Amino acid sequence: MIRIGTGYDVHKLVEGRDLIIGEVKIPYDKGLEGHSDADVLCHAIADALLGSCSLPDIGVQFPDNDDRFLGMSGDSILKLTKEIITKEGAKILNIDSTIIAQAPKMAPYIEQMKKNIANSLGMDPKDVNVKATTEEKLGFTGAGLGISAQAVCLVEK
Repeated sequence: MIRIGTGYDVHKLVEGRDLIIGEVKIPYDKGLEGHSDADVLCHAIADALLGSCSLPDIGVQFPDNDDRFLGMSGDSILKLTKEIITKEGAKILNIDSTIIAQAPKMAPYIEQMKKNIANSLGMDPKDVNVKATTEEKLGFTGAGLGISAQAVCLVEK
C-alpha cells in the first residue's frame, strides 16, 4: 500500500541561537527558538513520515517537556522517526519539502540539506527534494519573526 504524509513546523527567530535548517548551520544573526535544535525542516519531514503511518506527531513522540530531547538535533529526530515507521512496516519512497523564510537566502545550502536528510534517513539524495520561498514580506515569516517548513512524503507499507 502507498501512503502519503504531510508535515508542518514553525519556530520563532531569536538572538543567541544558531540557525540550523536541514542539518546545516547557516550563518545568520538569529536562530530558531525551541527545546531541540529547532530544525523546522527536519521537524516537518518527521511529522510527514509519522503521518504517513497514522502515528502521533513529533510533539507526542519527542515532547518539549522531556529533558531527554533537550537540544536534540534534526538528524537524531529523523533517525528515530525512521526507526518508528520502519517498525510499522513503512519504507520511505520520496520526500518533497519547502522552507518558508524571508531571510536568510537558503539557495546556497539546499544541496547540502538534501544530502544530510538523505543520509539521516538512509535514502538516495535524488529522492529528497528541498525548496525555499519567501512570503513577499507578508505574515510572520515575511516580517522576519520566524521560519516555517512544509513537507510531504510517500511511503510504501
